[in-house]
Amino acid sequence: MRALPDGLIVVAKRECPTCTLVEPLLRELSASATVTVYSQDDPDFGRGASSIIFDESLEHSFGLEIEFVPTLIRVVDGVEVERTYGWHREDWQRISGQRDLGNALPASRPGCGSMTLEPGVAESLAVRFGKARFQSRSIELGDSEDPIEACFARGWSDGLPVVPPTRERVLRMLSGTNRDPAEIIGMVPPDLAACTVEKVAINAVMAGCKPEYMPVVLAAVEAALIDEFAMHGILCTTMFAGPVVIVNGPIAKAVGMNSGVNALGQGNRANASIGRALQLVIRNVGGGRPGEVDRSTLGTPGKYTFCFAESEVDEWEPLSVERGFTRKASTVTLFAGEGVQGIVDQKSRTPESLARSFAACMRSVDHPKLAMAGDALLVVSPDHCRVFFEAGWSKARLLEELNRLLLLPADEMLAGVGGIAEGLPKSLAGTQIPKFRPGGILIVRAGGGAGLFSAVIAGWAASGPVGSIPVTKEITS
Repeated sequence: MRALPDGLIVVAKRECPTCTLVEPLLRELSASATVTVYSQDDPDFGRGASSIIFDESLEHSFGLEIEFVPTLIRVVDGVEVERTYGWHREDWQRISGQRDLGNALPASRPGCGSMTLEPGVAESLAVRFGKARFQSRSIELGDSEDPIEACFARGWSDGLPVVPPTRERVLRMLSGTNRDPAEIIGMVPPDLAACTVEKVAINAVMAGCKPEYMPVVLAAVEAALIDEFAMHGILCTTMFAGPVVIVNGPIAKAVGMNSGVNALGQGNRANASIGRALQLVIRNVGGGRPGEVDRSTLGTPGKYTFCFAESEVDEWEPLSVERGFTRKASTVTLFAGEGVQGIVDQKSRTPESLARSFAACMRSVDHPKLAMAGDALLVVSPDHCRVFFEAGWSKARLLEELNRLLLLPADEMLAGVGGIAEGLPKSLAGTQIPKFRPGGILIVRAGGGAGLFSAVIAGWAASGPVGSIPVTKEITS
């Protein structure tokens, strides 16, 4: 935008009743001052003013950062010195220097929103006239190309339609974080490609995220790039694993995540799109595509998205607190998980009985005759939680009991026992073996308020220090 003209500037639009109210004053103002009118929607608005500029492109309104119309601005030596918006007689009289201006009009009237703030317009103006700069290259499509089909054709999709990442949409997504779009947050496997905040925003757009999800998506991507999580190994394994994202803290409620009915299923935009955005970053930035580096024999539906929030209550410490954060902190925890294995126990009314049910079901992780391989994520429903709450059992107490119950006689798990070739080596005969490594069981509370059902999410069989361990990242931006 060029230098501001000295005198008075009025920005208005015909469809605003307050603008039409003050329009007759513009000729009166022009008798003693230079008045420049920027009309957003009508080239004839303000006839009689010193100068009328039809701001059809909204470039001038954008440059002046107009939020409401009418806006009155006084300019001296090319510099704005004062402004007001709407019609407030005293303000207009003071800024214009005309004490009797508008005495016949009401004392005040509210204005209307500027056309620059209409849905989709603000981002378009920022792309055209603002300082927005994109590092990612643009792909020009032909007039006959369908943008969604073009994304499929270029391999950017996980098999479902994605939202085409236009510059305007990406800019809108970036408004959800205060981080520099050019900031490199890490190297994404398997290609170890540099991933910027802008690249995350692009994939968040494609996944269907809202801008307010960006801090969660960024934290999830950063967690996936922590060495101990072993994202590269999770990608190239022939097993079923993929990243499971568990969100704790105030942000889960703030962005509308589901921790209740159908928490592990479909239907919630935040859950679905946050987990999907992480998977698309791995695919589109890191090159982790099925049939290439991703060699999973069967895969899992969780590779589309697997993300939910823990249903936090006072009776149990949330997962984030167990992992060293305060209850006020918002976090994401990534777990290398497989599918959902249901636990049906509708008869246990004591914590001892229900813990035994959980342990019996958890023995089947990977295989009932294998131990110290995959971790386990136990998702306990509210109805099952109530059994423990009423007996005064903390989450730590349940974990202690599970570890005791899952210390198993190796003789039952040896290779060949029961006519099953799979199993532990015979050298372990006569010993007791823990089903899971120390720290290999995570417990979260989630699900609907009715139904005596819980679930086990089996971990990758390479869980632990030599494979993947769960990681937690605080959500800060």
